[in-house]
Amino acid sequence: MKCIILAAGYATRLYPLTENFPKPLLKVGDKAILDWLIDDIDGSREVDEYVVISNHKFAPHFNEWASTRSQKVTIVDDGTDSNETRLGAVRDIQYAIDTLGLDDDMLVIAGDNLLDFSLQSFVRYAREKGTSCIMRFYEKDTERLLKCGVVTVDEGDRVLRMTEKSPTPETHWCCPPFYYYTREDARLVAKGIESGCGTDAPGSYIAWLCTQVTVHAMEMPGRRYDIGNLQSYRQVQQEYTGINAKQE
Repeated sequence: MKCIILAAGYATRLYPLTENFPKPLLKVGDKAILDWLIDDIDGSREVDEYVVISNHKFAPHFNEWASTRSQKVTIVDDGTDSNETRLGAVRDIQYAIDTLGLDDDMLVIAGDNLLDFSLQSFVRYAREKGTSCIMRFYEKDTERLLKCGVVTVDEGDRVLRMTEKSPTPETHWCCPPFYYYTREDARLVAKGIESGCGTDAPGSYIAWLCTQVTVHAMEMPGRRYDIGNLQSYRQVQQEYTGINAKQE
């Protein structure tokens, strides 16, 4: 399995902190956000390569960081140098697939989130289902739902519909940026783009994919810390203590 880490954004809401430094490498506690994520995922022993998709501006920072990791980490520079010219998450995924010739199951994650539960549980869930999978959590705040991917599921966790940033959310099930693609479904990313799926938000591909194949949605067993601005970063620095042993 390959782990694709989306890290090509510019985090403009965190300026000046991230004006010349990538958000996923910001320190929380004694290590970078990406270190927290990889240290957890690697415990599954399922991933044989981590692929970090960076923009051109921050690629040197990621290359320097990758040299400190014991795992196989490949940095893919998508060639963009500004927020205005960014490819968007779905095109970045396809760019990495094309550049590296990837043909495998894929765990696709945003590189700027922290979790108090282990993603190993998500990998196990996906393996058991044998389908592409997403996660979902209940979001009671309607205003926040307007900015999210929202899913409708049946009693067996199958995704019936997914919308990105809908003005009229159908449910309160919000989809965080953590996805599992089977090898067969990873091969469909290019077709999804050609068919007109959105390319900015990573969930846009899943919104299209669930109209083509079976996709399941695991209920998120813990909390996600989304670092969106300076205030939330300071809060995470104060609150985050790692994975809750009860959520592993």
